[in-house]
Amino acid sequence: QVYLVESGGGVVQAGGSLRLSCVASTAYGYSFSNYEVAWFRQARGKDRAFVAGIRYNGGSTDYADSVRGRFSVSRDNAQNTAYLQMNNLEPEDSALYFCAANLMTLSRTPDQYDIWGQGTQVTVTS
Repeated sequence: QVYLVESGGGVVQAGGSLRLSCVASTAYGYSFSNYEVAWFRQARGKDRAFVAGIRYNGGSTDYADSVRGRFSVSRDNAQNTAYLQMNNLEPEDSALYFCAANLMTLSRTPDQYDIWGQGTQVTVTS
């Protein structure tokens, strides 16, 4: 099995940057490098929404329109870690950010992911 732990959230002023990390712990026989990884966020009172995703080998990425050009997703499989670099943050980016993983496909749909971290809070002040 694979377990995910996010970190790097915090409070930042609009226009600022944060880098989120998602560190995977894997049981024997499981490899983080086999998993598709996506970032989602959930603002208070709203549904969980896709932010960005990256293929298992880092060969392809996907972004929500609202973050494209400002956020960048990457991964280091040797370190069992995925990253979300967030630049030019806006108050609307405030949310609880989750990383998620699956073995099947890079998807924008939360239900396609069976492995989730606990989330890290991002708050952007105006």
